[in-house]
Amino acid sequence: MKTDSPFLELQDGAPRVRVWFDGQPLDLPAGANLAAALLAAGVQVFRHTPVSGAPRAPFCMMGACFECLVETGGGVRQACMLEVEEGMKIARPHEAEAGDATL
Repeated sequence: MKTDSPFLELQDGAPRVRVWFDGQPLDLPAGANLAAALLAAGVQVFRHTPVSGAPRAPFCMMGACFECLVETGGGVRQACMLEVEEGMKIARPHEAEAGDATL
């Protein structure tokens, strides 16, 4: 999938698997870092803060900042610490608290 994202995939042509982010299908490189793959696919907002609803996306890419939290596998986890797997269902956590925050 080519997007207008400023992020580039490191392994162009890698085998892809289908995942769903907030119900939208995405074909991402199998085994890639989930946060990096979502950024390269054009996902710009991973979550909204529960207090102000401000948009958040990966910052450190090494598990320290917790800005890349997503809901997957029945829990809220750091996308930068996960690998892309076939059939992943990924959602933005705390969406109910964010109300009508702009995506």
